[in-house]
Amino acid sequence: MDRLRTLFRKREDEQEYQPLNEESQTFEEPPERTESDGIPFSWVEYSIFGLLGVAMLWAWNMFLAAAPYFQLRFQDDDWILDNFQSAIISVSTLGNLGSMLVLTNIQSTASYPFRINLALYINVVIFSLLTASTATFLDSSPSTYLVFLLVMVALTAWAAGLIQNGAFAFAASFGRPEYMQAIMAGQGVAGVLPSLVQVISVLVAPPANTSSRVRDEASPGNGKAAFIYFLTAVIVSIVALVAFIPLVNRHNRIIENRIMEQMATSVTSIESAERAARKVVSMPKLFKKLHWLAGGVFMCFAVAMFFPVFTPKILSVTPPDEASLILQPAAFIPLGFFFWNLGDLGGRTSSLFLPLRDRPALLFVVSIARLMFLPLYALCNLHGKGAVINSDVFYLLLVQFPYGFTTGWLGSNCMMAAGEWVEEGEREASGGFMGLSLVAGLAFGSLLSFTAAGI
Repeated sequence: MDRLRTLFRKREDEQEYQPLNEESQTFEEPPERTESDGIPFSWVEYSIFGLLGVAMLWAWNMFLAAAPYFQLRFQDDDWILDNFQSAIISVSTLGNLGSMLVLTNIQSTASYPFRINLALYINVVIFSLLTASTATFLDSSPSTYLVFLLVMVALTAWAAGLIQNGAFAFAASFGRPEYMQAIMAGQGVAGVLPSLVQVISVLVAPPANTSSRVRDEASPGNGKAAFIYFLTAVIVSIVALVAFIPLVNRHNRIIENRIMEQMATSVTSIESAERAARKVVSMPKLFKKLHWLAGGVFMCFAVAMFFPVFTPKILSVTPPDEASLILQPAAFIPLGFFFWNLGDLGGRTSSLFLPLRDRPALLFVVSIARLMFLPLYALCNLHGKGAVINSDVFYLLLVQFPYGFTTGWLGSNCMMAAGEWVEEGEREASGGFMGLSLVAGLAFGSLLSFTAAGI
């Protein structure tokens, strides 16, 4: 912990760059920081931002981790069974992108805490409905359940847009790159825990024979497992709502100090002081300053969108009649998600110790190079038809883990660097813009993932 504090203090004290006016600023030298940047680092605040990151992607990862349950609900319709995962991804990312486009263009009057709170309330309601769906209407046709599911996905996508825009902008307003990294790390945790919860729930409540009909399976075994991990999404959102209260109070105190410094002006309230310090920045202007970083995070998550399509299709190389429970599809598929997300979390955390924020062009090159992971899936046991490399260790540790690690490391470096390449008053706008670039990458990748849906 002392080493981390020293690392953060060192970056704060170093004056490596000379101030440049707006016209002469390039990607070779970020703007110099001012005295107003001296907001002290707090592990409590870091943890709360991390929790917001967990809540931000918990819904998304719950839908991915629930793939075995959805496969059972859709097993009577081959087309839905083959395409539901891409459909979920596309509805989620396109809905998320649409909300982010609208919210990013509303800067001057934005209330970022309100957006965050609203998103959390929406998630509480949606996942309460999903929890209830595991025990009711089990005789619904696959098409009916798909419509219900996609409506739930669309609403959570809207909530995701609210919390992503709000949290990234809110974190950027503190002027601490570590808080942006905290959100990214929290997102990594949100990937690991749902997969882990599902693996544990399947081991605790094993599903019935996979040859049984959905209505027989969903209630005793998989219904209990799905009930558990959908319910945890409700709990996570409620905990995040409560934890967010002191963070808003801390932010208000920072704005109150700004009011005291500006008493000679007409600034007389927290809201007016916050808006007075906020610059409305056009997207073309932000892109001019952040094009390498925005391109890097876009490609990072566009490439990442193929892993949720391939992962449910890959089974253990151990024959089903010889496999232990954890190697059965109901547990092995979420285990694949777990290892990818464990790597993602490791990458997001390592960005504190392996920074590359001063080389944005190189980050973009790395984002392109990650395409090399996709052919590796062809070497694994797709649909149980046999693997070129007959090893679960190869799939979990040499494909899923490093694929996830590079996603987390690259995405975190791009997001953390954004606030260092813009002026102080542009930080909130830069946070929202980078969040938009991230979501745009997810949307683009989700559409491309249809090309792999039939593999």
